[in-house]
Amino acid sequence: MRAPSAISHPKATAMTRLPTRTVHLDFHTGPAIDDVASNFKADEFAATFQQAAVQSVTVFAKCHHGHLYYETDRPERHPGLPKSLDLLGEQIDALHRVGIRAPIYLSLQVDEYAANSFPDWIAVAEDLRAVKLSRGVFEPGWQVLDMSSPYAEYFEAQLDEVLNHLGVVDGVFLDMCWDQPSASTWAISRMRATGLDPADAGDRALHARAVAHGYMSRYQSMIMPHLAPDAPMSVWFNSRPTTALIEEIKYVSHVEIEALPTGGWGHGYFPHVARFVAPLGVPMLAHTGRFHKSWGDSGGLKPPTALKYECCQMLAHGVSAGIGDLLHPRGRLEPASYELIGDAFRHLARCEPFVTDGRSVTEVAVLMDPALGDAPGPVGVGIVRALQQLRVQFALVPPDADCSGVPLVIIPETTVIDRMGAGRLDTYLQAGGHVLVAGAAGVNADGGALLEAQGVDVEGISPYSHTFLWDTAGDENQFPHVMYEPTLQLTARPGTEILFDSMNPYFERTWEHFSGHDDTRSTSHPVMRPSRCAATLRRSRPQSSLRTGGTAQLPTANCCDAVSTGCCQFHCCASMDRVIWRQRSSTRGTHAWSIC
Repeated sequence: MRAPSAISHPKATAMTRLPTRTVHLDFHTGPAIDDVASNFKADEFAATFQQAAVQSVTVFAKCHHGHLYYETDRPERHPGLPKSLDLLGEQIDALHRVGIRAPIYLSLQVDEYAANSFPDWIAVAEDLRAVKLSRGVFEPGWQVLDMSSPYAEYFEAQLDEVLNHLGVVDGVFLDMCWDQPSASTWAISRMRATGLDPADAGDRALHARAVAHGYMSRYQSMIMPHLAPDAPMSVWFNSRPTTALIEEIKYVSHVEIEALPTGGWGHGYFPHVARFVAPLGVPMLAHTGRFHKSWGDSGGLKPPTALKYECCQMLAHGVSAGIGDLLHPRGRLEPASYELIGDAFRHLARCEPFVTDGRSVTEVAVLMDPALGDAPGPVGVGIVRALQQLRVQFALVPPDADCSGVPLVIIPETTVIDRMGAGRLDTYLQAGGHVLVAGAAGVNADGGALLEAQGVDVEGISPYSHTFLWDTAGDENQFPHVMYEPTLQLTARPGTEILFDSMNPYFERTWEHFSGHDDTRSTSHPVMRPSRCAATLRRSRPQSSLRTGGTAQLPTANCCDAVSTGCCQFHCCASMDRVIWRQRSSTRGTHAWSIC
């Protein structure tokens, strides 16, 4: 075992706070590269990060190609790495000398060396195709290993060796750890042994989850004794489903969110997942990249303002900022990359004193289906975008969350509320809470209104593919806003105020009769062609003079129970902005809204 290097970081405290400015240094280097690390200079390497205000760098022990980058006699050591060079060890020592953390990276289910050496370890699809992250045998792409095979023990030996080689580590990042169903002989044998049916896709998924939990437990127990006493993190299993975090939080000390906006995740993914994870109360770190596109984009640099925005968004969410970079095979960092990264991180360093030890404020609780944690879809992205643009402070919580003390609860159209959930909402309303419910979320299993407090009757889905919103508080020259999808038809009960009327088109567009390129728009004024159903309604606690069944006057009272909407759906966040802003600016005591 090499002598572990000590980090000169006087303010470090064990497991309390993650470094706020981190770099994930990709180094997936194929065996055809024969001059690996030929330009590596340890002191220059560390000084570059130090000058860029970096606090932690994740460095590679093993890459997707299955090659190792430390001193070892194992045949997987990269063939192009000089035999005299312990690249990983020298990187860690150099970083520690300047007070920078250096957790280590190992690729798990993607290992080209193992896949090519032991083809029977590759995961097998139901149709007997080997699982590969490409479109075919002759397309470049990563082969995926089966963790039911002896590969799990093969990897365990690699992990054990690198931990003993280093002695003490700042943390471990294990990548490519998703649930991988397989129909290999290894997986079939283990499923039969546990009473699962290998021919059933659901059972194969259950087996994959059980296998993942098994190796997560084993590898965690191996890593914990090697953590530095003041290590800010232990282990992270990347690519796990966010929806499984409640069950899997026992295996990790923190959460990392991989969310490169231009790399396929989009700009709406990070703020959704960060708010979804926040209620767990664990430290979080997020990854963007310096890349113009995504991981592996060696020649692309993101515009400085874009990178700074993404990092500031992380800081604003109370999340440590991580920037992905790609180390050149010869081992020298690109100066232009660290001018870009340094500019963003120095700005963050100036901002950090204003948010350190801060606490998130929750003005609104959004009840989201936990199954959408990794795939927020247009509804999740829409609600986040609408509330962010309105500068409303909010949390995303599951339907069974305790929302007492939160002024407003929003229920988007993809969230299903059962009978018990409706009872909790009734209790919340009676305690003075406020509810905004959108579309199908406001309908119970019997087809009626979810809550009595909504003060609406549900008459099913509109027969029109397009309807139009008409603000009852607007003048006759306003522009009717189109809803591009069929909406829920709601009618007002006595005492319920109509905020937005629903307007129908002249007729539904068909092959037999249509007008113009797209929807056959509404007339310019609702009294000429109104729907008898409303688009957005507000139910008030005190009695006020309201006209129902058509347009309505604004209430004289300022304390409402519920707002319902059948037309304003959160995936159409422009119209949601209008609805929420109107409620925020006109009534602070609104109790419950229903939105079609």
